[in-house]
Amino acid sequence: MKKVDLAIIGAGPSGAATAIRAATQGVETVVFDRAPYGRDKACGDGLTPRAVGVLQELGIDLADAHLIEGLRMIAGSTERVLPWPETSRFPAHGAVWPRRALDAALIDHAAAAGAEIVWNTEALPEFDGDRVVGVTAGGEVWRARMVVAAVGAPGKAARMLGAVRVTEEPYGVAIRSYVESPRHAERYLEACLTMRDGNGDTVPGYGWIFPAGDGTVNIGVGALSTMKRFKRLNLNTLLDLYHSHVRDRWQAGPYLERPRAWRLPMSATRRHGPGWVAVGDAAGLINPMNGEGIDYGLESGMIAADLFVKDSGTAPVRYDEIVGHQFDAFLRTGRRFSFLIGHPAILNAGLRLAVGTQAIAGVTLRVMGNLVDSASPGTAGRVLAAADRTLAAADPVLRRTRAR
Repeated sequence: MKKVDLAIIGAGPSGAATAIRAATQGVETVVFDRAPYGRDKACGDGLTPRAVGVLQELGIDLADAHLIEGLRMIAGSTERVLPWPETSRFPAHGAVWPRRALDAALIDHAAAAGAEIVWNTEALPEFDGDRVVGVTAGGEVWRARMVVAAVGAPGKAARMLGAVRVTEEPYGVAIRSYVESPRHAERYLEACLTMRDGNGDTVPGYGWIFPAGDGTVNIGVGALSTMKRFKRLNLNTLLDLYHSHVRDRWQAGPYLERPRAWRLPMSATRRHGPGWVAVGDAAGLINPMNGEGIDYGLESGMIAADLFVKDSGTAPVRYDEIVGHQFDAFLRTGRRFSFLIGHPAILNAGLRLAVGTQAIAGVTLRVMGNLVDSASPGTAGRVLAAADRTLAAADPVLRRTRAR
């Protein structure tokens, strides 16, 4: 039996951020991942200004990331070019950084801070009654004062903890690949909000082109489970349609690798319990409006580590309270809104409004850029508060009348 202060399951951004924050404060930390070092992760690779700000706070050198100045938002024949806004909380730029490189930079920083990293090893929670007291990994028991589940989309460890998706809540699906493009060094992300699948059904989601600055762009599409005839959706077909749509404008070459799909859990039945917390995707911390969760994963990991340092005994309960206060209203509103836009007529009307003027498109940018939460001032914050109140009242109707 081995003993540590903090055991983390998962070496992705949320697990690495937890480890960095804990280890730099003198916490004896171990991180387990069942994959080898340098593993890739299917992702859009986009980093919002919020994510860039958190990475800078963690001390990560972003010199190898491709700087992004804003978003080109396309809906039908309307196109809005929107620079990232200047705020007191976040920098006015984002980035594109392929996950293989981003994740390696984060976990290398965690190791340099003193965390022990154990690769090619599946770790599962170890219980004493209903309390998690460590993990079992590689045939050994590691006792820990707290365990952090940073396992991404829920797997066996999350199921053992009960940190699984709420079945009646919406979720997302996405698929991506890479293509060569002479426009690879552009400084704007591109998102097409008006999409139809191979059957002609309107898709609540978007297609994206994220320039990586290395000769390639990340190309992908995502959709919400609330769309009409969702079970008929073929992601490969949807990506092929989008690739055909952007091929000429981006001079996009063929896929450089087989497209990879993944699910996006946007809720969790539990995100803490005696002796453990879940962070990032495992806690359902994904924006239903864009499928983005890297910034929330980084932030939630840092919150968990700081609370552990302050008081390991109260950390799980305090973590749930703080994360709930900071993120729940926005994410709850996004999930409810996804039921609305599952109806094609409502989605089409909403898109016309979302990009109707530069000012309204600016609010849409803040929502899609994860720049809105409980601490958001100004118009975007007021819109969030009003939407939360309105959709809360309409929630029973939204669920009863969801698109099928």
